[in-house]
Amino acid sequence: MLEMRNLEKLYQMGDVEVRALDGVSLTIAEGEMVAIMGPSGSGKSTMMNIIGCLDQPTRGTYHIFGQEVSRISEREQARLRNREIGFVFQSFNLLPKLTALQNVELPLIYAGAGAKERYETARQTLIQMGLEQRIHHRPKELSGGQQQRVAIARALVNKPSLLLADEPTGNLDSHSSVEIMAIFQQLNRQGITVILVTHENDIAAYTKRIVRFLDGKVVVDQKIEQNVIKNEAAS
Repeated sequence: MLEMRNLEKLYQMGDVEVRALDGVSLTIAEGEMVAIMGPSGSGKSTMMNIIGCLDQPTRGTYHIFGQEVSRISEREQARLRNREIGFVFQSFNLLPKLTALQNVELPLIYAGAGAKERYETARQTLIQMGLEQRIHHRPKELSGGQQQRVAIARALVNKPSLLLADEPTGNLDSHSSVEIMAIFQQLNRQGITVILVTHENDIAAYTKRIVRFLDGKVVVDQKIEQNVIKNEAAS
């Protein structure tokens, strides 16, 4: 599904050249659930941006869904992001003046879906997230955990095969964090590949594989025994 070979990413900071990625090779198969970890400046966020086709490496190759990203146009990359990749962020990134339903409809608008289809798809996805009673609430009327579930619903409406989550529990309490990870586990069991960045070992334990970065290199890549959350019900 994802294949990276000898990736390098260089940034010029004045007279200093910063090597964010230093010869990274990594393969992630369809259906995996992976945690990317590492200290600040280790290269994990740069890697996530490249995986999500938001940035390109300075050198090396990246294939996603059988396509080499450097060989497809920016328009094709945008289409790939909208249809095949769902993004979830630490800060939720919800539009404050829109309801939960309207926030979730946004990717469908970009995809050209009609009003009736947008409404029903967004509504059903919010119900899947346990938010049937909150679809017409605005972000400020929702708890942090509920806002993140809206963000996950927005990431899912176009039925992506890959879900990328950047510190998805970073702004949540421990109970809400477990609820969110239960949702990710359930989605992964449904066949969605899940890759998340986290600095929390207890959150990484809910995945199936940990990749640790340090100074732009992969220093650990190991499969782990997943800590399965038994109670999946979103409350």
